[in-house]
Amino acid sequence: MNTAEIDTTELGEKIVKVLKTIYDPEIPVDIYELGLIYDVFVNEDHEVKILMTLTTPNCPVAESLPMEVEEKVKSIQMVKDAEVEITFDPPWSQDLMSEEAKLELGML
Repeated sequence: MNTAEIDTTELGEKIVKVLKTIYDPEIPVDIYELGLIYDVFVNEDHEVKILMTLTTPNCPVAESLPMEVEEKVKSIQMVKDAEVEITFDPPWSQDLMSEEAKLELGML
């Protein structure tokens, strides 16, 4: 494994930690555990692209939540740039939530 791979893996883990500090305002669970983050791409230049969704297309934080994600990820020291792309394909469902999130919301 070369150092670039180790770097991107380590950076990926840091990004996930940051994502776990961002909460959906309507549900007391972070966006990562909710399953709102579909993918995190990190290239060798430490540019990050995050593919995420919202609980509903007309979610009240449709504008502010992606911005918050982008800003917080950009604030990570090793990140050169970050971009958030919103998708509704596939649409979010409760099946995407982690066991931890389901437990937190009393769904298990």
